[in-house]
Amino acid sequence: MNNQKIALVTGAGSGIGRAVAWALMKEGYTVVLTGRRREPLEQTATAGASSATAMVCPADVSDPQSVQELFGTIQARYGRLDLLFNNAGIFTPGASLEEVSFEQWKSSVDVNLTGSFLCTREAFRIMKAQDPQGGRIINNGSISAHAPRPNSVGYTATKHAITGLTKSASLDGRKYNIACGQIDIGNASTDMTEKMKKGVMQANGSIEVEATMDVEHVARAVIYMASLPLEANVQFMTVMATKMPFIGRG
Repeated sequence: MNNQKIALVTGAGSGIGRAVAWALMKEGYTVVLTGRRREPLEQTATAGASSATAMVCPADVSDPQSVQELFGTIQARYGRLDLLFNNAGIFTPGASLEEVSFEQWKSSVDVNLTGSFLCTREAFRIMKAQDPQGGRIINNGSISAHAPRPNSVGYTATKHAITGLTKSASLDGRKYNIACGQIDIGNASTDMTEKMKKGVMQANGSIEVEATMDVEHVARAVIYMASLPLEANVQFMTVMATKMPFIGRG
């Protein structure tokens, strides 16, 4: 039996996914890197560690067949999965609710919510059958799982739904020794949050520059969650830039 711990990181080609993948490699995990485009995944693999500790496996998490093939590859190569970090997500262009197209709404749901469900379902199927049984799933929820920004109905709705997915997976996973938790991240400094430094719309309509934090703090938090024995679980953790407008009136 292979004693190496196997992790899967979705959206591993950039930002939070890349930082978490690198941190897991440093902790000794073999990390399967997935996302829609191979080139960024290859960059994550080569910059993070030797090729022996990472496998690049492009997939579209919104496509059931693609997800099944991804997990089939993991099963065939490693025979188990110890950790899934459901991180893949998209922002659609900001627009007031009545101006959001069906296509924009569906894109948000397909990637942010359905993608996490599909990966969680396949992870359950592997984790409940492996020996030793069980594993851990960590969902990227976001501050938007708690409070919306203006003009973000698709992203906000799907991230609120991730909280329900996390709770359901926690409950249904108990009998299989599967622990599921959620990390809610606020203003980690990545390409997706560059606009924060220039100013973003607030609830009152003003444009304000927002504080950000190093994405490494997110990676460290995920490593802590992953380091626990399966008898313990961080159900929800919020990691945010201290001065970002979230608590109170900002």
